[in-house]
Amino acid sequence: MSLPINLLRSRLVNELAMCRSSLDYEILCSDEEFAELPTTLEVSMRNVPGPVLRMGAVEDQTEHTMQIVITPDYPYEKPIVRWQTPIFHPNIMLPRDGGYVCTKLLDSWSFSSNLLGFIKGVESLLANPNPMNPYKSESCMLASERFIAEPYMPVESPRQKRGPRIVS
Repeated sequence: MSLPINLLRSRLVNELAMCRSSLDYEILCSDEEFAELPTTLEVSMRNVPGPVLRMGAVEDQTEHTMQIVITPDYPYEKPIVRWQTPIFHPNIMLPRDGGYVCTKLLDSWSFSSNLLGFIKGVESLLANPNPMNPYKSESCMLASERFIAEPYMPVESPRQKRGPRIVS
């Protein structure tokens, strides 16, 4: 099932505008008018802490990139999401392992879901890994074991310090 193309384009243009007005991220779109689907969004998240492993130590990285592919069956079908940057997380695979992002937001995707809610959910997932439900990749399993023994506690980001952004 899919939306009529003119409704789908209108919805996507509005969702992209909502994301850009509510988030401080660079969001590049392969087709701003959504004339051809599928289309790819590249979301560059800044000032959002997430774990990386450097020389055996878990550190915060505050810049992350993910690709979101929108298909003609959106919003009835969830977008395809691939992580693009280094990560040490039980619920996000390294790019070399596929870059899959495990979040209930994708599992429970419905017609009423939207890109803004999804991206905000990924922010939360970065800071709050679920080591009890890891992907079965080697890096995710290692992150799970590590975070069960030593829970990940991100530093407070500049985004968190200034509070939510109010858009009028």
